[in-house]
Amino acid sequence: MTPFPLTRATALARLEAFLPDAGAAYARLRNHDRGLGGHVHVSGLSAALRRRLISEEEVTRAVLDRHGMKAEKFLSEVLWRTYWKGWLEARPAVWAGYRASLAHWQERLTQDRTLARRHAEAVEARTGIDAFDGWMTELEETGYLHNWARMQFASIWIFTLGLPWELGADLTLGRFADGDPASNTLSWRWVAGLHTPGKFYLADAVRIQDMTGGRFRPKGLATKATLPRDGFMTPDPQAPRSPLRPDPKAPSLLLLTVEDLSLETFPLPPITAIAHLPGETEADRIALDDALTRARQAFPLAQVLGPLTRATLKDAPAQIVTGFAPLGPTADRLEPLRAEAQVTEVLRDWDARTWPLCRKGFFALKEKMPALFKALEPDLLAHHG
Repeated sequence: MTPFPLTRATALARLEAFLPDAGAAYARLRNHDRGLGGHVHVSGLSAALRRRLISEEEVTRAVLDRHGMKAEKFLSEVLWRTYWKGWLEARPAVWAGYRASLAHWQERLTQDRTLARRHAEAVEARTGIDAFDGWMTELEETGYLHNWARMQFASIWIFTLGLPWELGADLTLGRFADGDPASNTLSWRWVAGLHTPGKFYLADAVRIQDMTGGRFRPKGLATKATLPRDGFMTPDPQAPRSPLRPDPKAPSLLLLTVEDLSLETFPLPPITAIAHLPGETEADRIALDDALTRARQAFPLAQVLGPLTRATLKDAPAQIVTGFAPLGPTADRLEPLRAEAQVTEVLRDWDARTWPLCRKGFFALKEKMPALFKALEPDLLAHHG
């Protein structure tokens, strides 16, 4: 059972409880990995944000109202999630390339016994590297790793164990309770040295010992990075996909997916039916159940059709309304549907404002923080001076 909020109500409660520590305390303590049950210096909101049970804008507004720009470090971390999504939306070839390369390495696992053995040792926490094996065990038990630990984990996987980064990215995307296709895939690429020329992340044993309070003392870590053979591949950015907007007056089927599970907070067309696209994990199921409950309360006259199928579509109104599906498994699953039905999408203002600023590096987005936040609530920054 994940300890992280997977309903809108628990996410809002978690935000309220975290607010006092979102400023200086977070900036000072956030990188310390205290291990299983000890992640008390982070918000714990990532699983809810990934499914938009609560939104980046809601979190940002609340933190600004409490701390102003004194919470810059926490607000920057919220923006990283936005940056990865916007960056990937502008480069769909990166997602397609990752999926193709993953399929190649999955096939290799069935043919190369040595690779399969080393992969199994990593997945089963039998590498003999205490930090890696400890984090693998924690991931299996909780569906979570501290953000700082995720970088160390990925680095050891790639540079010390010599395993393909694509297999590691697939592993964590499937196991993280907060697994997000953009941030997960691109973070692995960054660690591997494929995101930014000349930049990679090499785990350091002394640093790991220090940041885990001596809990881990890893031996045998790689001291130099051998970059993946793929080389550096970053296509030029293109305009993100423009969604088909809903007709505000047309009777509509509300389609819930794990990409946005608080759509009832938006002005929507008349909703006469509700369906959902099943998730892939237990965390998805819990979050979807909560979203369905809220949707039924918001639209009590709507017919609840259950999971989306061809039979569902026969009983549905012509217009489907769903949250914008960024590049990832949900978008891949929705693509065939676009040929059979009128799929319209709600693109949040937050995404519309920020994604065009994510074409280069993160700091090109970060330097726009004051203007972005001022647009949310003009008197917030002035209030905090």
